[in-house]
Amino acid sequence: MRARPAVLMAGGILLAASPAPAHHSFTVFDTQHPLELIGTVQEFRFASPHSLILLEVKGKDGKSTVWTLEGASPNILVRDGWSSRSLKAGDEVQVTIDPLRSGSPGGAWIGQRINFLCGRPVVAAPDGL
Repeated sequence: MRARPAVLMAGGILLAASPAPAHHSFTVFDTQHPLELIGTVQEFRFASPHSLILLEVKGKDGKSTVWTLEGASPNILVRDGWSSRSLKAGDEVQVTIDPLRSGSPGGAWIGQRINFLCGRPVVAAPDGL
């Protein structure tokens, strides 16, 4: 019977040391108040753990602000037809984001809510959707 408590304790230590299934929460983004942005892509980073779009947006006052937009990982984007060449610097896009709750110029984007300014989706929806 003495071996059982030791085995249980060792198992508990291993579980406690295991990585969590998700590495952070998305509560920093306001999903209840989506925001539409129109701007020019400064950079598209197709990198793990999250893709990133740096988007220059002109305000009503004519001043430009660069928004940092966090997206899904490349693994997820590839399943939807994205590649590292889907967006390039200079592309003009319209994107609906979940903005940062802090009010800073940033937010979260998903591939289904981004189009070129002409209205064409950056990536066509996969078959069957």
